[in-house]
Amino acid sequence: MATLDFTPLYHSTVGFDRLPDLLTGALERDDGGYPPYNIEKTGDDAYRIVMALAGFSRDDVDVVIENNRLSIRGGLKDKTAVRYLHQGIAQRSFQRVFDLADYIVVTSASMENGLLVVDLKRELPEALKPRRIEIGKEKPIPLEAQTVEKSAA
Repeated sequence: MATLDFTPLYHSTVGFDRLPDLLTGALERDDGGYPPYNIEKTGDDAYRIVMALAGFSRDDVDVVIENNRLSIRGGLKDKTAVRYLHQGIAQRSFQRVFDLADYIVVTSASMENGLLVVDLKRELPEALKPRRIEIGKEKPIPLEAQTVEKSAA
């Protein structure tokens, strides 16, 4: 596998040191494609992960978010002794990890008809949201006049 050199990025940016780790981790992560999933954009700041988990119940699946990383783990807890003639439905243990951008939060998780649905939303703090600055009708006092008024007082 080819390695990426991010040295030029470090020369002109500050605070983006997590980005190369994310890209390198994404390239190295080999999950074998199980279980299959979709990532959907459901709104301007809303996303959904839908994962196909046939044969799993809610008790068999854990959804954990920690340090901007969403982990979905599954393993059958109630294994019954079934003698299969053919087993085409995979029910092996798994772990799927998603790296989340800043301010992405999980709003809900549900499981129905063999599909795990995890809804996510970007929730920016008020201080980071764009805000409109009203333009007043008054003319600003020139800087020289402000200085004279203060020294006269």
